[in-house]
Amino acid sequence: MNLLLMILAAAVVAFLLAVLIVKFVPLKMRWLVSILLLVASIFLAYKIYGGIMEPIKFNKDKKVRYAKVIKSLKLIRDAQIKYKEAKGDYTKDKNALISFIQNDSLAITETTNIEKEVTLSGGLTDKISVKQTDTIDYEPVIKYFEGKDFQNMFNVPGTDKQFELATDKIEKVAGLLVPVFEAKVDKKPILEGMNSSLIKIELEAVETDQVKGPFISVGSLSEVTTGGNWPPFYDKEDAAAKKE
Repeated sequence: MNLLLMILAAAVVAFLLAVLIVKFVPLKMRWLVSILLLVASIFLAYKIYGGIMEPIKFNKDKKVRYAKVIKSLKLIRDAQIKYKEAKGDYTKDKNALISFIQNDSLAITETTNIEKEVTLSGGLTDKISVKQTDTIDYEPVIKYFEGKDFQNMFNVPGTDKQFELATDKIEKVAGLLVPVFEAKVDKKPILEGMNSSLIKIELEAVETDQVKGPFISVGSLSEVTTGGNWPPFYDKEDAAAKKE
């Protein structure tokens, strides 16, 4: 919008200058006016080019910053999933989650079918096949986080902030409470130093190809999900790694 107004204003000013030059500037002085107009045109072209390129550069830089933040949020999510697998719930204690990765183990289970004899009506018996799950070994949680900077996963990259971490339980169906978690950070500190007008627009993003809303987050306290609020192209690297 600002760029369009700039172009319209330039067109009006150019028209008015042309009228003034024809009416009031002597022929012998028009060369000087032409030079001034050339300089003004170059300056205006520079401003218009900057107005076009600034949103493009903003989006490019924004995606680089967001990608680093999302990488940390994915690490927090992976840690929470493993924690719930071992403990049956999520945790809002950041230190506990880091300690869990460093020191805890996960059970390795094996599921087999076994035959079980059941008593039917009339004193009759029958054999049925049931699944039985046994713990056969344990593996360290840290195995899943080798080469990952999980000790600093709550530090928001490029800022002096930390991710907010919260947990709750919500009723998925009547009488069934399900644990949920959410990790999030405000976009503002991530975009600090960038164009303030474009930051304001970014905080109100609702399009499907954008990170929606004023936060970058993973999980939710209002629905059962471990997904993030970012668009799918931020997950392309993960999808490619899984194929290898």
